Amino acid sequence: MAQAGLFPDPLGAALCVAAFFLFYNGWYWTGVAAGFGFMVLDTVDGKLARCTGQSSYWGNIFDHGVDLVHPPFWWWAWSEGLQAYGRPFERVYELLVVGAIVAGYVAQRVIEGIFVRRYGMHIHVWRQVDSRFRLITARRNPNMVILVVALLFQRPDVGIELVALWTIVSLIFHAVRLAQANARRDRGRPVVSWLA
Repeated sequence: MAQAGLFPDPLGAALCVAAFFLFYNGWYWTGVAAGFGFMVLDTVDGKLARCTGQSSYWGNIFDHGVDLVHPPFWWWAWSEGLQAYGRPFERVYELLVVGAIVAGYVAQRVIEGIFVRRYGMHIHVWRQVDSRFRLITARRNPNMVILVVALLFQRPDVGIELVALWTIVSLIFHAVRLAQANARRDRGRPVVSWLA
């Protein structure tokens, strides 16, 4: 698990919140810049903590809390910003799209928690395919890539639809992998990391 820095990063947190409001107002490119700034600072903070072996209880809670909570808010703000951008969704459809993203995100986190509790390791280190899938699974960074590509075509609406679709695909992948691990355990075979 990534360590957090010694102290919470106020600049990173400010950029995270700024991205939310920028997305909400349909200022997507500026929001993407703020979001990427936050992502870089978040990554650097974690790398520095690992390199120096330093972290604090509060820094850990703050860093992981922000990482866990902000993505669904960003995606909701993105869909709300479509009104200002001029490509709004019908309200029920927007709720379905955002609901799929949030429910899928939460369900994936629950699956990851079950796997850790049951097998003592993260789901993304079970088999090599799981480690590779971790690089593209529907989380903040891959989702931002999807949204930026959609923005290049001036279609932020299609971008958030693709994020919803990718979230559902990622959820199915994780659910299948948990079921496969359970089946392996039920047959009396060990579930161990490919890195062991």
